[in-house]
Amino acid sequence: MQLLAIGECMIEMSGGEEGCWRMGFAGDTLNTLWYARAGLDPADGPVGYFTALGTDGFSDRIVGFLDHAGIDTGAIRRLSDRRPGLYMIEQKDGDRAFTYWRESSAARGFADDAAALRAATAEARMIYLSGITLAILPPEGWARLLDALRDARQGGARIAFDSNIRPALWSDEAEMRDAITAAAALSDIVLPSFDDEARWFGDADPAACAERYAAAGAGEVAVKDGAGPVTVLAEAGLMRVPVPEAGPPVDATGAGDSFNGGYLAARLRGTAPVEAARAGTAMAARVIAAHGAIIDLPDARAWHRDAAEGERHDR
Repeated sequence: MQLLAIGECMIEMSGGEEGCWRMGFAGDTLNTLWYARAGLDPADGPVGYFTALGTDGFSDRIVGFLDHAGIDTGAIRRLSDRRPGLYMIEQKDGDRAFTYWRESSAARGFADDAAALRAATAEARMIYLSGITLAILPPEGWARLLDALRDARQGGARIAFDSNIRPALWSDEAEMRDAITAAAALSDIVLPSFDDEARWFGDADPAACAERYAAAGAGEVAVKDGAGPVTVLAEAGLMRVPVPEAGPPVDATGAGDSFNGGYLAARLRGTAPVEAARAGTAMAARVIAAHGAIIDLPDARAWHRDAAEGERHDR
């Protein structure tokens, strides 16, 4: 498997105009996997998602959605007593407002089965997770996850991590910082956002953020900074990659996730970190020009199940 993402896929309700809402599916690690597909070739192997869902109809819809998109769902756990999480996006005071229902979501139990977790991570070339992946788990769950990632890395997998700091999901701020630092320490690639890092870790600038994660053990760091340059720290040293000029964003939802997808796909292809950052900013520019965390990209349609079935019939 080229890339395995681990986290929570949620039901997304957006809109709200005149009481009408549009249902979709999204989640930070799924969003990144969605956009990474656009830069990867299905002939080089599958991409997959690992989480836990219920056995209800909405969980079935999520699995069907992922299957059609060409995302391997074989490792997803199905828990009969749980349901997917839900969030709603509405406009308030000229900006987006999010309301979540995820306290008892099935994804909070994805790491309960250590054997299933290790089986899911065993064959991936790269494994991607985020701070939200850790935050939805109890402490014993994220410790179990980090153990599995450590074993996968020893087996040759590369670990990629976005700290994606969400304090509301943590019961203790010190625990949050400890868990994020522990995940970064065993990661080959870390993809933080400077505004969150400055607030919760006290970094003076993006370079300080990159250097802190490198000191923790990360092999490569690309710090996002909104419309500012991406700061990349890798073997070649510290570099800044400008974000291309673009018009006002239509919807900034998923901007960081889509950057991550473009970046990781480029790195999996063997592209150097600076060029990977350019690929990430180009992907983010496409995504913020449309509504929603997940948009359809023509260059990802080769992954669609109907396209793959058509190719098999042509042979």
